[in-house]
Amino acid sequence: MDKRRPRVPASPEQRRPRLHAVEDPQEPSSQEPSAAPSSARAPRETPVKTSQKASQATPAKTSLDPTDDGAAGRRWKAQREDLRKDRVQRFWHFVEEGNPYTTFWLLLGSALALTIFGLVMVLSATAVEAVGTPDGAYGVFRRQLMWAGIGLAGMFAVAFMPRGWLKNLAWPAMVIAVIGLALVLTPLGYEVQGNRNWIQIGPVNGQPSELAKLALCLWTGLVLARKGNKVRQLQHTIVPVLMPGAALVFAFIMWGRDLGTALIFGFFLAAMLFVSGTKARYFIVAGTTGIIGAVVLALMSPNRTVRIQAWLGLNDACSLPQDFCYQSEQGLYALASGGFWGVGLGQSRQKWNYIPEAENDFIFTILGEELGLLGALTVLLLFATLALGMFRVASRSTERWVKITTVGIMAWVIGQTFINLAMVTGLLPVIGVPLPFISAGGSALTSNLVAVGVVLNFAQTQRIEARKPTGGRSGKSAGRTRKGQAAGVTSRRKPATV
Repeated sequence: MDKRRPRVPASPEQRRPRLHAVEDPQEPSSQEPSAAPSSARAPRETPVKTSQKASQATPAKTSLDPTDDGAAGRRWKAQREDLRKDRVQRFWHFVEEGNPYTTFWLLLGSALALTIFGLVMVLSATAVEAVGTPDGAYGVFRRQLMWAGIGLAGMFAVAFMPRGWLKNLAWPAMVIAVIGLALVLTPLGYEVQGNRNWIQIGPVNGQPSELAKLALCLWTGLVLARKGNKVRQLQHTIVPVLMPGAALVFAFIMWGRDLGTALIFGFFLAAMLFVSGTKARYFIVAGTTGIIGAVVLALMSPNRTVRIQAWLGLNDACSLPQDFCYQSEQGLYALASGGFWGVGLGQSRQKWNYIPEAENDFIFTILGEELGLLGALTVLLLFATLALGMFRVASRSTERWVKITTVGIMAWVIGQTFINLAMVTGLLPVIGVPLPFISAGGSALTSNLVAVGVVLNFAQTQRIEARKPTGGRSGKSAGRTRKGQAAGVTSRRKPATV
């Protein structure tokens, strides 16, 4: 007896969907003959299987299909290219224009932070060696703090000075700078570390070449701005900027055998001439002449020759009794022992009479040892912020004198920073160039702060001009104009730019 339950057809509500298309959706009628279901399902089964096989056999359209013209791929590439261009434009807009209200604070904040860093590192680098001296452990720090106060006072005075006064000060500053350089060759001048570039008048001593950098920037910017497009002619490029202005300054500096300072003068002077529109072929001739002259001057000085040989590892210069590699090697030891976090502020071991002039040219090595890679990168970020602010001021300005002068100051500060960092890391020979704002030295710190004050003056003027309504409107319409045009900036300006 078959005990299996009889199969009862399910109702339409209880029937589950079939997974196989070959199944008949309805149960065959009991009145049909037994052979009828197979014969009835045969014609239904064939077209379903055929369509299923056809769908499986038909491949998806790919890029290799000759009927596909690649429009989707081209659209995707075009979108990616547009996105890349938009990112580049946004970044360049951030660097080039930015916000005139924040540019002023970028310059001021970075300059103040670098000055504070310098004061702390000068105290740390000199307190050990100055113990037992007449001035005491804090003597050098007190002098640096005094000059920092003088420099900050000069920076704020110049920053809020009427711009016309700056133009009127260009020629007197140039005359005073030349007189100060000439005093170095008199009995008032004296020699330090082989370079005669210092003067002492009573209890005050300093380097006239540091103040001459600022004077030459102001004077050269004013002269090139007044010449306009005439600087594309050779005679207007040479007279009076190169001859007799820059040539006179270079003559006094090289008379004192200060090759490092002469390189910085040449660097920012070339940058100012380039921005003013001088033809490129003149730079090729001048650059070639300058390289040949630097090599000749290096060969004429035995001290410079041996230092270059020590840097290149020639003629066993490091084995000489003077040991010209000692200072650079000890500086590298200090940087290497700092690690990521540093050994701690004031805990440097190399400053205990191991690194000569640790508070001057090689102060970055003490900073790297005590504050580590993190502190070194912070200082580099502050210099980059200062450069960004100066570049924004030069880029947004429509006045030639402002643009040329700002580029000259930026090339001076950033170029001197690059030379000093390359020197202490072994990329360049030791040529005696201090690190701006950080190294000990009153005249250098004062001139750097006053130079930043000049750029702050230009940034302050741009910030005031950005508040002015455009199109002669006033009242609510002027406010709407400022809000809609983002303080006079064109429609390319992206919102909420720092």
